[in-house]
Amino acid sequence: MTITRIETGLRMSEVVIHGDTVYLAGQVGDGESVTAQTKSALEEIERLLGLAGSSKSHILRATIWLADMADFEEMNAVWDGWIADVPAPTRATGEAKLATPDYKVEIIIIAAVA
Repeated sequence: MTITRIETGLRMSEVVIHGDTVYLAGQVGDGESVTAQTKSALEEIERLLGLAGSSKSHILRATIWLADMADFEEMNAVWDGWIADVPAPTRATGEAKLATPDYKVEIIIIAAVA
């Protein structure tokens, strides 16, 4: 099977497509709040899925890391609105120390090609 890489840098690719599966690198967003960072990350996820020939309706699995589980409800408020019009994927959410103290949320996506 062919492997396609999109937006490849020295350290990583933002998107890897293998067969009919799309793998996104962890996406973090801009802004001060969990709400702003989640919205920003989800916008970037939609853009990257589009480049890969997929969409949020084809997400198979989401892994969400929060710097603080106290932000779970705030992140969920954004997430729930974002997936309201598509079938919900499988999802896991946990707490982790993220790459910088400024990051509050990181979202990793696996999707099917549309």
